[in-house]
Amino acid sequence: MGPNTLAEAVDRIRRGASPTVTLAEFVDMFDLVATTEARYDTIAEEPALTNDKRFDALVGAIAEYLAKQHRMGHVPKWVCGPARFLDRPWHTSSIFIDWTREFVTDGMREYLTFASPGEFASRNIFTEERPLRRARGPQPAKT
Repeated sequence: MGPNTLAEAVDRIRRGASPTVTLAEFVDMFDLVATTEARYDTIAEEPALTNDKRFDALVGAIAEYLAKQHRMGHVPKWVCGPARFLDRPWHTSSIFIDWTREFVTDGMREYLTFASPGEFASRNIFTEERPLRRARGPQPAKT
């Protein structure tokens, strides 16, 4: 069973769970929550810091992005903490595919700089236009 809150997801990652899998599970769970209030509850508690500056900033960006994408009207105050921002740019082509490394060319870096949503770019994280996009929907029947 996946994490029910972003703080729980970070705790699992701190204990050794795969960041890409755990964050994807959290986003999937978040998308299934029925009400705005219940969704807010999944991001309200501040996740523990991990001593990985990129990851800690990424977690802040994810919470702010989800709150704004789902028009919650406010974001948790913890997302504005100084540990949730990077002092140097980080370009990553995908959050759900080995986000720990930079596999980007100069052209891709330029694209990511302009495509990245404000919640990420304001933290010096430059990523794709829809960074939390997940493949869902009906799967083709196996024959």
